[in-house]
Amino acid sequence: MTTYILLMNWTEQGARNIRESPKRLDAAKKQLANMGGSFKAFYLTMGEYDMVAIIEAPDDAVLARFALMLATGGSVKTRTLKAFPEFAYREIVTSLG
Repeated sequence: MTTYILLMNWTEQGARNIRESPKRLDAAKKQLANMGGSFKAFYLTMGEYDMVAIIEAPDDAVLARFALMLATGGSVKTRTLKAFPEFAYREIVTSLG
């Protein structure tokens, strides 16, 4: 599984319907599980982003479909970061020679 970090902001629509946000999160978790992925962590944040999620998905295509599905709901805008675990970081840096 590949790890991704989703940085999310509510849209105006999402902010207007903030009380429904927990239900939308539950639905998103189910959607991702049906696609073979999972939420590893979810945070409400202060600052530039409203929410941050740590997600695992089988591959980039699955995560792209999931992010597009979130966007079509109209409640959040996302930025996706592909995350490399420490062992991969060490391999990458070591491969530099």
